Amino acid sequence: MNNISSYERYQRQMILKEFGEAAQQKLLQAKVIVIGAGGLGCPALQYMAAAGVGTIGIADHDTVALNNLQRQVLYTVNDVGESKAEKAASRLQELNPDIEIIPYNVRLIPQNTLSFVKAFDIIIDGTDNFSTRYMINDACVLLNKPLVYGAVSQYEGQVAVFNYRQNEGDTAVNYRDLFPQPPKDDEVLNCEEAGVLGILPGIIGTMMANETIKIITGIGEPLINQLLTYNALNNQVYQVSLFAGKETRSLIPESEAAFTQTDYEWLCASPSRNAIAPDSPDSYRDRDGFEIDIENFNTLLTSDDITVIDVREPGEIPVVNEFIFERIPLSQLKENLAGIKSNTVVFFCQTGKRSLQAAQWLFDTFGKTKNIYSLQGGILQWKKFQKKQTT
Repeated sequence: MNNISSYERYQRQMILKEFGEAAQQKLLQAKVIVIGAGGLGCPALQYMAAAGVGTIGIADHDTVALNNLQRQVLYTVNDVGESKAEKAASRLQELNPDIEIIPYNVRLIPQNTLSFVKAFDIIIDGTDNFSTRYMINDACVLLNKPLVYGAVSQYEGQVAVFNYRQNEGDTAVNYRDLFPQPPKDDEVLNCEEAGVLGILPGIIGTMMANETIKIITGIGEPLINQLLTYNALNNQVYQVSLFAGKETRSLIPESEAAFTQTDYEWLCASPSRNAIAPDSPDSYRDRDGFEIDIENFNTLLTSDDITVIDVREPGEIPVVNEFIFERIPLSQLKENLAGIKSNTVVFFCQTGKRSLQAAQWLFDTFGKTKNIYSLQGGILQWKKFQKKQTT
């Protein structure tokens, strides 16, 4: 090492057999970007910074919220409302001032993603939505960059290493070999809707950092072409082999130019968003589908002929007592559609995804004979709006 303090900082890992100063130098020369400084990104960032990864990029356009702190332990209550990328960078720089940490307070889109991927050696996907996940995967395939993947939901998490060739001539497995086509945004619940045990992303995010360090240093056996699944309730771990499919490569844009023109949000959007013709005369309805904004929803609440339906499952919070509604969980809705008599129907759920599916089903049954809406942003956004109005 170049100086005594650096040797002292990394001494515990440098004395490991098969690690040594050579592996530490590889870490210091490496450039890794973490996309998403949330539940997965926070532990991955902390352990990579502590281990001495020389250049770390942090891409996240979100701000810290109070409900993040249950699992995103890089932040404190004093950070609420602040940029995640900038706060994470500041805190990590205090942990290790000898490395370079670059915050990007920006939302990744097809027009800028390739530039970020090109600038780094390894990409860590800590995002929580499918449109960004597929976009990152396709960018890594186009640019031949290793991708460390992690995902969590409720009590279970997954880790894998994609797009990494151990030997020349090997065909690298990518995320689409596991999930060729993205699910629609109302088919799989995210953590905001399904919940997550706070410690789980800490476990999975640390595993992601471990895989990254193994790739950089060449030690151990990274999860290349392997998917590891961990269950926090019973500590069961199982690992499956993944294989590249020729047909999945055709799903990825053929060139960088084609990539920048791909609308990943549309590919992962609910089909119900396009159920209503763009020239619909209904002034309340969002032109992309059934969505109704909060202010117009509040106006509709004063109408006589309206039924508001909560499609969440029993026990989901927050509790709603501000207006009258019926509860028909989405899992039971199809068999109850015929019993919905009102001419105006508004569905709501946690974030507005399941309610879009409910709106589509009702539209499929009754067509334009009813005014059908889905509360945009769900009850969580509605509660936030109401709170602002009263403060």
